[in-house]
Amino acid sequence: MNRFAWLLDRLAYEPRRNAKLALIADYLRSTPDPDRGLALAAMTGGLVFPNAKAGLVRGLIAERTDPVLFALSYDYVGDLSETVALMWPSRHGANAVPHLPDVVEGLRSVGKTELPRLVASWLDALDETGRWALLKLITGSLRIGVSARLAKTAAASLGGIPADEVEQVWHGLEPPYATLFAWLEGRGPRPEATDPAPFRPVMLSHPIEDGDFEKMNPVEFQAEWKWDGIRVQAVTGTRPDGERVTRLFSRTGEDVAAAFPDVVEALTQDGAIDGELLVRREAAVQSFNSLQQRLNRKSVTPKMLLEHPAHIRAYDLLVDGDEDLRALPLSARRARLEAFVARLASPIVDLSPPIPFSDWESLAAARTDPAAAGAGADAEAVEGCMIKRLDSPYLPGRPKGHWWKWKREARLIDCVLMYAQRGHGKRSSFYSDFTFGVWRAGEGGADELVPVGKAYFGFTDEELVELDRYVRKHTLNRFGPVREVTHTVDSGLVFEVAFEGLQRSTRHKSGVAMRFPRISRIRWDKPPLEADRIESLEALLPSNG
Repeated sequence: MNRFAWLLDRLAYEPRRNAKLALIADYLRSTPDPDRGLALAAMTGGLVFPNAKAGLVRGLIAERTDPVLFALSYDYVGDLSETVALMWPSRHGANAVPHLPDVVEGLRSVGKTELPRLVASWLDALDETGRWALLKLITGSLRIGVSARLAKTAAASLGGIPADEVEQVWHGLEPPYATLFAWLEGRGPRPEATDPAPFRPVMLSHPIEDGDFEKMNPVEFQAEWKWDGIRVQAVTGTRPDGERVTRLFSRTGEDVAAAFPDVVEALTQDGAIDGELLVRREAAVQSFNSLQQRLNRKSVTPKMLLEHPAHIRAYDLLVDGDEDLRALPLSARRARLEAFVARLASPIVDLSPPIPFSDWESLAAARTDPAAAGAGADAEAVEGCMIKRLDSPYLPGRPKGHWWKWKREARLIDCVLMYAQRGHGKRSSFYSDFTFGVWRAGEGGADELVPVGKAYFGFTDEELVELDRYVRKHTLNRFGPVREVTHTVDSGLVFEVAFEGLQRSTRHKSGVAMRFPRISRIRWDKPPLEADRIESLEALLPSNG
């Protein structure tokens, strides 16, 4: 457990990607089975402990420390695992230091009533770093700057093979991945991909720049809309015994099918569609906020299925029946996709329509006005357009020269900082999560600020230091980890906020919710009174044209 804790600690403070890869690879190379496989599972989200929750951790520390002292400490540190690890009363030598396999087995097998005692015994035996790693493992929030893809890439490096080959066999494996490591180290065969509906690594695009157009001939490309949903891979396959298996993967390979039984029911043909998951109602794609009502749910109610009907907008076909199409050019895959969708004959699966254009100027005009260019009632769900070479194969990762994304210009609005909250991990000592608002007429006639969004990126490390200092100097009230900052017509800090979209929201006092807000500029020079009003945002809502 201590070596795993050392790895997590190093990764949490290592900003460089290649250095993270080296740390993980060295750990996997020098650590025996099954420890290294369980560590890999933890970093890729493969370990789930249903009886171990954050509430259990809070209950344990509440029995051992003063609640006021803990609240103050948690407010300052900003991270539950780190706070508990530092405050836990040391009892070195009280118990044997647990091994990672013992911890995993205990968390899986011990019941709710016995688990608190077991976790407490582990915390007694570990040092501060070990306690922190244990609590991160229990709560499932490692937050060490390592994606599942990065961890798999590090594992693949043990055998000098591409990470995409590990992805190909990954979904047929179970922790602690003994067969995977045997293959990577030349001690065993390549694991058999027996899953009839596996995840296939997705192909990604590059943001296009002005200079790219000069090197591109429009006749060699197709364009289509970039939809404001989530990228999915809808895969259906048949087992040897005739059982049909359907999965709905996110772009990272997480199966989200349980939340979308209506989509699963529609996928009646063996194959793999690459497309966008949306909510479409009354012949129009709904806001991303509507899709969020369905995400991350283990089950959905009939009412939810009716109010937020899911839809797949298909733009590529990776597998047709049992034939892998990824090596074919996009033009051929598109023809196969059209035939595949026609065979499905489902109202909740349709084709992403191509955008007709003859030159880059006409495509630019379409990007500016999607409704007039063929997006019709769905135009509000358009984020921009995709540009793809007609002869491009479907390649995993982000290959150069094949696909580009050309997003619409972000919208900008001036807002006033209202609240600040501590960040996590390396930012736990700084106020880095900012809630901001715009002006509207109050009930008494005087203008008041109403929150419209929250952002935690868009500024440099140097600016973060300045913002943290500003928050501390201008705090009005404290609410746990949140500080209310001075925000009047005469005194306050203005942010220029960029965002990708806007929708109505009953959850927010302002009645609107921003999509992907980020701080574009800090307007130290601008008085709060000159920030924008709610009417400026309401004018951007779909119903207002």
